[in-house]
Amino acid sequence: MGETRPALRDSAQPTGSGRRGAVTAALMLAMGLAALDSTIVSTAVPQIVADLGGFSVFSWLFSGYLLAVTVTLPVYGKLSDTFGRKPVLIAGAALFLLGSLLCALAWNMGALIAFRVVQGLGGGALQGTVQTLAADLYPLEERPKIQSKLSTVWAVSAVAGPGVGGVLAAYADWRWIFLINLPLGAAALWLLVRHLHEPVRERTARPRVDWAGALTIFACGGALLTALVQGGVAWAWLSWPSLTLLGTGVALVVALVLIERRAAEPIIPGWVWRRRTIAAVNLALAALGLLMVAPTVFLATYAQSVLGLAPVAAGFVVSIWTLSWPVSAALSQHVYRRIGFRDTAILGITAAALLLFAFPFLPYPGEAWQPTLLMLLLGAALGLFQLPLIVGVQSTVGWEERGTATASILFCRQTGQTLGAAVFGAVANGVLASRLGGAGDLDAVTHGLDAGTTAEPVRRAVAEAVHAVYLGAACAATVALLVLLVVAPRRFPVLKD
Repeated sequence: MGETRPALRDSAQPTGSGRRGAVTAALMLAMGLAALDSTIVSTAVPQIVADLGGFSVFSWLFSGYLLAVTVTLPVYGKLSDTFGRKPVLIAGAALFLLGSLLCALAWNMGALIAFRVVQGLGGGALQGTVQTLAADLYPLEERPKIQSKLSTVWAVSAVAGPGVGGVLAAYADWRWIFLINLPLGAAALWLLVRHLHEPVRERTARPRVDWAGALTIFACGGALLTALVQGGVAWAWLSWPSLTLLGTGVALVVALVLIERRAAEPIIPGWVWRRRTIAAVNLALAALGLLMVAPTVFLATYAQSVLGLAPVAAGFVVSIWTLSWPVSAALSQHVYRRIGFRDTAILGITAAALLLFAFPFLPYPGEAWQPTLLMLLLGAALGLFQLPLIVGVQSTVGWEERGTATASILFCRQTGQTLGAAVFGAVANGVLASRLGGAGDLDAVTHGLDAGTTAEPVRRAVAEAVHAVYLGAACAATVALLVLLVVAPRRFPVLKD
């Protein structure tokens, strides 16, 4: 699989320090668009359903967006290595804003879901290319600063997003949830166009885009992720829709391998998995995606149903880990400069595994400060785990491979989250079914608890279901630890800037 790599002209002028600050602001705005989108919409679902209908399919507002983001990450990564970061990021931001405008104009739930997919097609460029540009703009010793800023954007969005969405839906109109993206996105685009200047690249041959590989990735990812997202929800796991989607997805995986092996410039090149460092980080961050499902999806149910907290207090328990994560990430540089990227990540994931294992041993029903403290410490542990791996991988590749490498690790993390939601959802429902007899559905039980119509045994069953999920998350953390110990090299082969 030979590749024609771009050469950088020595006469090219990089983005200056003053312009770099403006570009950093643009990157934070662009990342803020993607981060807010994952939290701001959820609180407006009742208003959206009341206006447009379609309650039975409203979950696709989130699933459709997630699918589009995930399957486009590797494509945008390769395109940014081929044509440069600036055109890819500008095109992605413009597509995201177009999707936002269309969402605000949606006339029914079907149209809104379709326009959310358009948003997701642009969101894939925002997530992957922003991370790649951050590594391009800053040398190795400064990358933790920009990465911690981007992590802070996610933390602020996690805390502020639900509140902003609720206020807009209650006092304005749910359509403003999408319209608010337009001025923010316009400011980011203006800063990028005006201040981002990439080095001029000379090519010895006309770049060739692996369109066959890109389309196969869309189809393959769409089939497999749809099966994971909807399996056990819209239909049974062993029903014909699940089996058909899974079978189609597996067949397309085989086709994708054959296509990529023959492509001149493959979307997913073989070196992504042949290099120990990148392969290990891909697997470790896929495990991270799995374990993140426990606090992001199930902790709110535990806080409200078991601890009896109001939604606002439960939201604080859930969001507290996003506050310690960026602080720990910013401080991680002082650790990995002494002991290396791998050993720093091992330290973080070991602490995370212990904290996740400790969750099921919390007293029942317990006090709110107990899971809050665990989540605060978990955020600090994962900040110490994730950032050194991302910075480490980006530092082992040159400019012409950085977009593909960054997209691959983000793609694996997103895929891990999707898989985790499906697997842990089945685990939680299975525990409920065994404790209560017959079928168990965590969402239905939670609604019953909110209404105050269920008995103490049901409350205990919910606690046991969430405990089982946390044990599964602890196992995922252990897998990440083993991958780093066995697969990852002790010292990452860092290239000089």
